[in-house]
Amino acid sequence: MSLEEAGRQLEAAIHDARVSFDCIALDELERAHTSAITARAAVDAAEYAIRVAVERQQAEEERGDRQEGQDAGSPTTDH
Repeated sequence: MSLEEAGRQLEAAIHDARVSFDCIALDELERAHTSAITARAAVDAAEYAIRVAVERQQAEEERGDRQEGQDAGSPTTDH
C-alpha cells in the first residue's frame, strides 16, 4: 500500500467519522456505530501504510549510510 492509498484511506475515515457524527445527532445509533467502525478501519489501514513507508525509508537511509561508509574506506587511485 502506498502513501497515496494512505491519503485515500484518511479521506474515507474523515467521511465515515462525519457520517457517524451526523447519525448520532439524528439518533441513528446503529448506523453511527457502523460508520465509526469503518472510520477506525480506514485509519488503521492508513497507519499501516505510513508505517511501512517509514520503515522502507529508514532501511534505504541505512543502506545509504553503509554505502557511504564503505566508499569512505575505499582506496583512491588519484595521483
